[in-house]
Amino acid sequence: MTVCTGNICRSPMAEIVLRDRLEAAGLGDRVVVDSSGVSDEEHGNPVDGRARRTLAAHGYPTGDGHRARQVTSRDLADHDLVLPMTAQHARRLRRLADGAAGSAGLAEIRLYRSFDPDAPVVEPGGDEHLLDVDDPWYGDESGFETTLAEVEAAADGVVAHVRARLGESPSRRASSADR
Repeated sequence: MTVCTGNICRSPMAEIVLRDRLEAAGLGDRVVVDSSGVSDEEHGNPVDGRARRTLAAHGYPTGDGHRARQVTSRDLADHDLVLPMTAQHARRLRRLADGAAGSAGLAEIRLYRSFDPDAPVVEPGGDEHLLDVDDPWYGDESGFETTLAEVEAAADGVVAHVRARLGESPSRRASSADR
């Protein structure tokens, strides 16, 4: 699950890109990808129009069926990997996890951009804000291009991580028998 603030820009963009990459890697039938936000301010709203246009311009589905929702402690129990877009989102998710009864078995929470091989390396206890995915909300279409580039740059790393967690070899490719 990808997580941003309102679940109308960054996290649905990452959800759509990851779903596309996982499908191309032959893992689409084994991995469920969704998204949510730490806030309920956009609850029920579709993907931002600028995000849809940017995704479509790059050949991705537009996410027309998406409806924003707020992350819950149940989501942390139901998902194996939760990918916040910013350090602030990660802190909120960790607090939510700490408050969850029986926190054993909760999702791994890891900043999305930590999977980007060209992103800054942040040591434990270091400034996680260096790995924030840019928030395009207050800008124009160019901000969505930047966000998509950051999302795409980390996507293959996420796919490799998921593949490893599933116990699959990195060289495994999709075949007609996989579908």
